[in-house]
Amino acid sequence: MSNTAVLEENQVKLPKFDQVLMRKKTVERPQWAHLGGGNLYRCFHAKIAQDLINSGELETGVVVFDTFGKELIEKGYHANDNQTLSVILKADGSVDKELIASTAEAHYFNASNHDSVVRMKEVFQNPSLQFVTVTITEKGYAVKDVQGNLTPEAESDIEVGPNFRQLKTTMGQLAYLMYCRYKSSAAPLALVSTDNFSHNGQSFKDSLLVIIQGWIDKWNLNVDFLWYLSDESRVAFPYSMIDRITPLPSSSIANQLTKDGISGMTVDNPSFAAFVNTEETHYLVIEDKFPNGRPKLEDAGVYLADRETVNNADLMKVCSCLNPLHTSLAIFGCLLGFNKIYKEMQDEDLSELVKRVGYVEGLPVVVNPKIIDPKQFIDEVINLRLVNPNIPDTPQRIASDTSQKVSIRYGETIKAYMSSDNYETSELTFIPLTLAAWLRYLLAVDDDGNAMTLSPDPLLENLQAQLASVKLGQKVNAHEILQPILSNDRIFGVNLYEAGIGEKIENYFTELVAGSGQVREILHRELSK
Repeated sequence: MSNTAVLEENQVKLPKFDQVLMRKKTVERPQWAHLGGGNLYRCFHAKIAQDLINSGELETGVVVFDTFGKELIEKGYHANDNQTLSVILKADGSVDKELIASTAEAHYFNASNHDSVVRMKEVFQNPSLQFVTVTITEKGYAVKDVQGNLTPEAESDIEVGPNFRQLKTTMGQLAYLMYCRYKSSAAPLALVSTDNFSHNGQSFKDSLLVIIQGWIDKWNLNVDFLWYLSDESRVAFPYSMIDRITPLPSSSIANQLTKDGISGMTVDNPSFAAFVNTEETHYLVIEDKFPNGRPKLEDAGVYLADRETVNNADLMKVCSCLNPLHTSLAIFGCLLGFNKIYKEMQDEDLSELVKRVGYVEGLPVVVNPKIIDPKQFIDEVINLRLVNPNIPDTPQRIASDTSQKVSIRYGETIKAYMSSDNYETSELTFIPLTLAAWLRYLLAVDDDGNAMTLSPDPLLENLQAQLASVKLGQKVNAHEILQPILSNDRIFGVNLYEAGIGEKIENYFTELVAGSGQVREILHRELSK
């Protein structure tokens, strides 16, 4: 990156602390480690740490480690001295820039990288380590498939035991580090999932314990290791809600930064660059359960609360007020040929769709978390965030891993309707329509009848195989084809036939695949009712 004078000339906010001293103290007594060093960490968690270090509340930095991102660590971190230029894109068109330097170390945690493996063992064995935050997306926790069986990788990890060189899953590798901590000191620790799905702390704990229980059964490890991980007074798995739209780095922003004289701002890899572009609005709510202590995270804007409040905040955001809207836009946007979220919000049908999914179908069953008002939150999402032309987000990015998201983003609302005394699932229209549109999307043909590239998804091959007989414009026996999918509660969180909307989804699907232009036609028709 450019020298200090150039950064100051471009109104880049600089760190206020001695980076050399911060790194020295981190080596001696690490307090905060982070697994998954992608763009969200670089603009959010690292910013929280920077604010705390700037204020003197925290003396050490964050030790980042990543199990898959070799290029990310080498080119995103090491090549930039572990610094990131944070670019905040405001709705009014203005930009805030800050040099984030709170990452003390960055490690590619892989058997091929011996020094980093040794160092991460040291970090986890040090009783000073207070908490580990995690951003690895839903699939990073996966140790079972949609049928509830162990994945081949998880089976392999259990078979080889705590032998790091042969471990294949992130959960197995993290279990290894926790085993090192247990054997060294069994010091307390908080393992904090900050990934974007409900009950993330419980899912984190359950996935980790699958591996550890397997090791105990197979390798006769001391059962106290399991008790250590199961006792939340020793190892806690706080729930969290995180919210910040962080698109992939934009070439147009890179060009502007380069034009301003800031060097090294090219986007050589589509997933990361020396800068991160993100929105101004952000929320992080964490259950206040840190058995080894913590810095004053609240001083950096983090909401600390009890589990019920965190869970309600998360359900509000993930299940009703943001994520379902995002996914609806992603699915219909891909089918209708859009390449930017904000452009979708300029489309009358799509703008109205998210209002119906949010205000009409989601908001009525939201439990108010009180620390954040749901109505104000969704107003902000629709009127400020999704419409922001300075956020270069794409429906294609949001459509990634949809099979891992629908159970939370729609399933929880469906279950809320099922258990409600005031609402019936028969009242739902746009959630079933979105689910039908997702199955239509899986045909890899857009609404004009042209082939389109689908976003990555771990169930893509399996689901497309089940839909292989469906051809656009040809008659289809929707029940015969869709019944195995729609009844799978591991995908949707509930059997959609038992929920009373399976047949409605079948009917929508039949209409959507009837020919070109049907996606727009059916969407517009339902919105006009």
